[in-house]
Amino acid sequence: MKTQKLTIYFILFLLFTSCNKEKKPNEDNFQYLTEQFADLKMIRYKVPGFENLNLKQKKLIYYLAQASLSGRDIIFDQNYRHNLRVRRTLETIVANYPGNRDSEDFTAFMEYTKRVWFSGGIHHHYASKKMVPNFSSEYFINELMDKTPSSQEYSFPLLEDEDKMDLARSLDQIIFNPNIDSKRVNRDAGVDIILASANNYYGQSVNINDVNNFYPKGRDKAPEYGLNSKLNKDENGNLYEQTYKIDGMYSDAIKQIVYWIKKAKTVAENEAQAKSFDLLIEYYTTGDINKWDEYCVQWVQTLTDIDWINGFVEVYGDAAGRKGAYESIVQIKDLEASKTTEVINEYVQWFEDNSSIMNEHKKENVIGVSYKVVTVAMESGDASPSSPIGVNLPNNNWIRTDKGSKSVSLGNLIAAYSGAATGSDFLKEFCSTEEEIQRAKKYGDKADKLGTLLHEVVGHASGQINDGVGTPKETLKNYKSTLEEARADLVALYYIMNPKLVEIGLMESLECGKAEYDSYIRNGLMLQLRRIELGQNIEQDHMRNRQLVSSWAYEKGLKDNVIEKKIKSIPTLSDSGDTLALKKTFFVVNDYKKLQNIFGQLLREIQRITSEGDFDAGQALVEQYGVKVDTDIHAEVLNRSKQFDSAPYGGFINPKYSLLKNDNNEIIDVLIEYPDDFTSQMMNYARKYSFLPHIN
Repeated sequence: MKTQKLTIYFILFLLFTSCNKEKKPNEDNFQYLTEQFADLKMIRYKVPGFENLNLKQKKLIYYLAQASLSGRDIIFDQNYRHNLRVRRTLETIVANYPGNRDSEDFTAFMEYTKRVWFSGGIHHHYASKKMVPNFSSEYFINELMDKTPSSQEYSFPLLEDEDKMDLARSLDQIIFNPNIDSKRVNRDAGVDIILASANNYYGQSVNINDVNNFYPKGRDKAPEYGLNSKLNKDENGNLYEQTYKIDGMYSDAIKQIVYWIKKAKTVAENEAQAKSFDLLIEYYTTGDINKWDEYCVQWVQTLTDIDWINGFVEVYGDAAGRKGAYESIVQIKDLEASKTTEVINEYVQWFEDNSSIMNEHKKENVIGVSYKVVTVAMESGDASPSSPIGVNLPNNNWIRTDKGSKSVSLGNLIAAYSGAATGSDFLKEFCSTEEEIQRAKKYGDKADKLGTLLHEVVGHASGQINDGVGTPKETLKNYKSTLEEARADLVALYYIMNPKLVEIGLMESLECGKAEYDSYIRNGLMLQLRRIELGQNIEQDHMRNRQLVSSWAYEKGLKDNVIEKKIKSIPTLSDSGDTLALKKTFFVVNDYKKLQNIFGQLLREIQRITSEGDFDAGQALVEQYGVKVDTDIHAEVLNRSKQFDSAPYGGFINPKYSLLKNDNNEIIDVLIEYPDDFTSQMMNYARKYSFLPHIN
């Protein structure tokens, strides 16, 4: 589970760091923000302390970074079966097009290409809808495709007996026809969520009943069935899996990943880490999903300064919540920053015992929760360019319950987001009072980080499923991820107004908790809507979760005016110079204690739904509160946000590592550089890490 891709607390953090008019100068003049295009901004991040690592540690990071990037093709193919052909076609044009590169059309083409790189394909990385190019089909076929030759390094992805113009006509429909594969993930009520989703986790004739009937249910300590495979149908209608493994699906990329893991094993920090590498190699070699559980148990128990996340991990990209997206994050433990987080590890049982959930749903013994601040050294797959800021793994519930989990906060990425803040005054625009603004400025950053801490460490580790009830993946199905993120959010919200946090030194006063409540409601009911097009439903799990929690709390507090919807008439000048009364909406928390109680009630109910596997109640909550958007509020948010220059989504340009060798070809150092051009990095990755066939 991840605090993910502009997810819960990152969005709040982004809005806070964009709220001050004066941008903090970088002490070393490091340029974080490199460019903005469409709704995206590209950010560089530093890897502080890398130069101080010993050679063995540097080599370990280099090998793990190479393994991470070797799987890059996989996420494109998982997201959509035609993505690799589209991407490679775009890259060939970027490299070889001989025509006018200063025209408006070519500028629009480059913007679209960068959006495809950013999103891992032709569907928006967050909204899941097919992205619309701002250049015409005619320009694509008659100018770009017709005039661009292939080269040795970048060539058109032609299939057997296909010429360049056949490819052009095929991709024309895929890219420009809005009715073909319009959503990567489609959770709309009333549709078959598998058939209606364009991702490549299932064959084109596989439906939701096939998925529900194919996989075993209810087994104690069951593995995550289906996590590392594509479910398909043969010509006779029989279901079968194409497993991600060597000599299976994605074999060519996985062979490269394994090659570099074997290199990493030679410089492992200890025997436990070497054993974890062996288990991961065996998993990639055999595709045995039980071996993944063995690896996860070993990984949780392995303590090192250099760590990584690698595999088919998060299931947000599958409407059924079963298939894992390829993801990799290489990380260095930040020893100094982690000291401040250790206090929460000591109190996880206290949090469980004092929760608002039913006693029968509480764990008697919360095991093995750890929380560390880490420095990211490399990201790939589903974690790049758009990255989480926090991760809690493994996801398999029995491992979390019996063996524990690792929670990390990606400290240098949070710092990079802050360094890239562009100075937009969101707080002044969307806060109702000066008191609210000042509270956010004083406590917002601390509240954001504490919220992330509580969400990842306490939230995801809390609660238990009743005996005999299947896993949430089985019982709550496509609503599992939304409800799980809501549950973790509610744990954080319930406790962030508890005086105990002041007592144990996690915050200086309850004003910090009030700042979090203000921000959460402001974001859940309004600000996050700037990330979707007018008239669209909410598709993404984390956005659904935020609106569910905020809308439910607003409704339940109406009688006591706990959250008040205020509409103010703001004098403003029209284009003609006339003074008009512009109406602006604000959601204001009037009673923080009652709101805490409301959050506790919803936490109790969602934990009950999870513990008992109550699909109908979970579905009703999500569909009633988390999906539909108030179009008037949405239009207002979009209109009020036009004045700001900060793109709503951010992603990262990775550092580059290179080996320094002596005359005997021995590695004597690993050097780090910080590239500043997104296009150059993507083209370099295409040249070095394109291992998969065009069609998989």
